[in-house]
Amino acid sequence: MFENQPKGLYALALANTGERFGYYTMLAIFTLFLQAKFGYTATETSTIFAGFLGFVYFMPLIGGILADKFGYGKMVTSGITIMFFGYVLLAIPTAADMSGKAMMFGALALISCGTGLFKGNLQVLVGNLYDNPQLSAKRDTAFSLFYMAINIGALFAPTAATKITNYVLSGVNFTYEPQIPSLAHQFLDGTIKPDGSVLLEQLKAAQGYAGDMTSFCTTYIAELSRAYNYGFAVAFVSLIISMIIYLVFRSTFKHADVNNKQKASQAADGAAAEQELSPEETRQRIVALLLVFAVVIFFWMAFHQNGLTLTLFAKEFTTKNVTGIQGMVFNVWNLVACVFIVYSLFGFFQSKTSKGKLISALVCLLAVAFLVFEYFKAGDVEFKASIFQQFNPFFVIALTPVAMGVFGWLAKLGKEPSAPRKIAYGMLVAALGFLIMFVGSMNLLSPVEQTAAVEAGTASFVSPNWLISTYLVLTFGELLLSPIGISFVSKVAPPKYKGMMMGGWFVATAIGNYLTSIPALLWEKTSLTVIWGVLILLCFISFIFIMLIMKRLEKVSK
Repeated sequence: MFENQPKGLYALALANTGERFGYYTMLAIFTLFLQAKFGYTATETSTIFAGFLGFVYFMPLIGGILADKFGYGKMVTSGITIMFFGYVLLAIPTAADMSGKAMMFGALALISCGTGLFKGNLQVLVGNLYDNPQLSAKRDTAFSLFYMAINIGALFAPTAATKITNYVLSGVNFTYEPQIPSLAHQFLDGTIKPDGSVLLEQLKAAQGYAGDMTSFCTTYIAELSRAYNYGFAVAFVSLIISMIIYLVFRSTFKHADVNNKQKASQAADGAAAEQELSPEETRQRIVALLLVFAVVIFFWMAFHQNGLTLTLFAKEFTTKNVTGIQGMVFNVWNLVACVFIVYSLFGFFQSKTSKGKLISALVCLLAVAFLVFEYFKAGDVEFKASIFQQFNPFFVIALTPVAMGVFGWLAKLGKEPSAPRKIAYGMLVAALGFLIMFVGSMNLLSPVEQTAAVEAGTASFVSPNWLISTYLVLTFGELLLSPIGISFVSKVAPPKYKGMMMGGWFVATAIGNYLTSIPALLWEKTSLTVIWGVLILLCFISFIFIMLIMKRLEKVSK
């Protein structure tokens, strides 16, 4: 899996890991920051958050167009720099007035623009490394490894954000209580209800604050906002690390930092010219990519239910207390130990030296010993719905070598499916993921009925294993579609439109993210099986569609 890959891949992957860690750390606390500091309602917060994500995924199209004209490396460097200043603005404490809001929105604009210049073009550089015929067969594997690096940052980011917030608050003798910010804003605005006042008094007493209520509310909001500022500071520190990695190891991928315009200029100076595609070939490739983008929209619409309907299911229908092995999976360090076990086992069987096998075996034994220790000290675990977000990046990291091993075995047999077929199978696997939810929800109440049952004390709940299993299957689908799809774009895109086509992939992702709200709109209007059934149907229709156009896609990918 890692053998014979160009050094440039690891440099670009590590640079991206640092950036993604900062980005996901920011995302983990951003909505909480908006509500705590400015007192935005859930609707206002959702609008700001959705708009920000939309720009983040749309701007790579603009970044790609600029890179096709001015160069990929220049855009990547510019993107990191612009993002850095955006995170700096978020990290600076401000008053919750118009100037503070202006600075916050300015920061979001800089982060969106910087991401647009950085994200897609960095992936074009990865693809360009494999334009060499000697490396072309490793393209799909390379993007799978690159994708895994992204998820390493995503796995640790929520925990990092939480730890930093709690640490800063503890310095002023506060603990985080999610109910306080909204109640505090209501008190200061004079809109708090009697029940809210009683609850706020209880929460104030629990914090051990001796001053009056106005002082408590003002102080708590200010200190919590400051804690979030420290969390945002992590993002710009991680960008500094990314920039250092990118610049120090630039020599390993410098040869890939050439767009079509630059290649033409080099050819004029005597270098070997890249074979120019005919207008018809260019048209065929662009049409094929647009068809793939159409399918990708529905995949991300389904997959990103992890932040909507699947999270709502976790909140309203799953038990919140587990024990034993079940409870261990909700600790991120136990998941890290599992990752070490997977990779050490692969290292053991793939190592060609006794020393390598010995090191792999020791790592595996230490990880197993850690898990055994954690098991014997494990008690009851109470978790929140948001914790399920850690399972997707964990599964991506843990399953990437498994997927690569399977594809490598199939390649030796001469039966490895093409990239378009992997994308199609990804849609089918996504349908199977929601089939698990369909089966698990067959005997459950509708969301509206469940709310009434909870209030009446008659509600029934299911094991979180249904959700964890769904995340596992959806991750298999993601590994088939996302890194392979990006690899397909980098290979098929006409040379003079590489940046723009990679940007098109992210625009399709943005549209899919926007459409995630459609199943959520059904949440309080129908049964769970109908909601999951709609998602199953959309994924299966997308699978059928891409299979019908398979010959066209495989033709342009040869």
